[in-house]
Amino acid sequence: MHRFVVHGGITRTRKCPSPWVPCEYIFGHKDLKTCKNWFERLMACINNEGDRPKNLMVFVHPLCGKGRGVKNWETVAPLFGRAKIKTKVIVTDRAGHAYDTLVSLSDIELKALDGVVAVGGDGLFNEILNGILSSRYKASYPPTPEGFGYFGSNDNENCEEQTRNGLNCSMQTPDSVDTTFPGNSTKCDDHEPLLSTSQPTGLEIPSLKQDHLVSFPNDWFRLGIIPSGSTDAIVLSTTGERDPVTSALLIILGRRMSLDIAQVVRWKSSPTAEVLPTVRYAASFAGYGFYGEVIRESENYRWMGPARYDISGTMVFLKHRSYEAKVAFLETPDTNPLAASAEDYVTGAQPLQSHQRRPHRIICRTNCFVCKEASTPGQNSEDEVADSSRTICENPKWVWSKGCFLSVGAAVISCRNERAPDGLVADAHLSDGFLHLLLIRDCPPLLYLWHLTQFTKKGSDPLSFKFVEHHKTPAFTFISSHDESVWNLDGEIFQACEVSVQACRGLVNLFASGPEV
Repeated sequence: MHRFVVHGGITRTRKCPSPWVPCEYIFGHKDLKTCKNWFERLMACINNEGDRPKNLMVFVHPLCGKGRGVKNWETVAPLFGRAKIKTKVIVTDRAGHAYDTLVSLSDIELKALDGVVAVGGDGLFNEILNGILSSRYKASYPPTPEGFGYFGSNDNENCEEQTRNGLNCSMQTPDSVDTTFPGNSTKCDDHEPLLSTSQPTGLEIPSLKQDHLVSFPNDWFRLGIIPSGSTDAIVLSTTGERDPVTSALLIILGRRMSLDIAQVVRWKSSPTAEVLPTVRYAASFAGYGFYGEVIRESENYRWMGPARYDISGTMVFLKHRSYEAKVAFLETPDTNPLAASAEDYVTGAQPLQSHQRRPHRIICRTNCFVCKEASTPGQNSEDEVADSSRTICENPKWVWSKGCFLSVGAAVISCRNERAPDGLVADAHLSDGFLHLLLIRDCPPLLYLWHLTQFTKKGSDPLSFKFVEHHKTPAFTFISSHDESVWNLDGEIFQACEVSVQACRGLVNLFASGPEV
């Protein structure tokens, strides 16, 4: 018998029906010519599948998740080899390593890749995301309320103000944006984010040229994650499983889905600082107050590994600190059935937050019709890329919410994790062009604790409390007068007292297909 083996068949385990498991099939025939014919036809079918990647750059974080990064890559690397996928593997050795590498790539080098894969956690993915987009995403800054006063640069000659329906829209240019990521940190720990919190090093970003070959969004370049971090919220929200083999098979088979990205522009790092717009991108979450303080406090307990988040979270909760701030968000009639709660607070009325008044939740799944309806043809052509990722709102209105907040958060996706099975916002979608703005007003500690514990219960509704505002919005602006205002961007510390944020619809493609039912 003449035989050959087909690797990559997929089955499912009996104990857990969702994770994918690779298997092998042996084909044989007594006639060698027949056997070769089968083999050649199978190879021709595989080679004709245009979605399958052929060249990938892989970044491995050696210390994330107590050293799981290298081990997980060694587990899945043979699968890529069998699939004849070329991989350039880079084991990161410092903060900013992946960012520096991607920023220094020429467009010709990037064009030769089918995608970039992160073997690590949400922080490493955030670094790769910023390295890819920092000099290649051409779009205006987020819209801001009329009178906000910042137009993208101290040099007025480089700024173009556009007023549309009461919105300030300003174009970002490479010279007016501080897109440097610090990269001199030599600290080694199991904290998956690689971006240092030290002072910027003045990394020079290549300027955009007219013959730019790579721009976003596009329909060919994809990002992937082999989950190895502490929470892996992005993987859980986009695949439903925290399994390295499943994620590797999704990459090998060339699965594709669009993912919204939050563009965060810091106008001022402190109330007394100069106006210097600094752009960051986040794939899962941007949080202030409780969320930012937990990340900052955890820096003091790095030696504890992932357990430091429990300790720092408890300490921040016991302080029960609230922050005076102003938040303005874009309200659209068809997307904000509960938007009146913000104005009710300003006027002193009680907000309408109850299970009966909350709309029916539509959970994002594979082939989600909500994300498909939100997609636009412009995403499929790089010639129509300029503003295709901007969510167009008819008759938008700015709504201000002022007061003392325990936390301000914006979820791009559901942010599922093992401790919050439904995530922060169960019905957040992966590619609908909206952020879920969560404003948690000051309240008694026991009520806040009750709110937090609801996240750990599947099927609960932690956003139904009267001190919680939940707004679905394409953009918002935040202003605080605190000297040490800290944001949490995908687990990264970002000091800012004035920011504007917008959802960039389907800005990147991911090797995923959405959570399965």
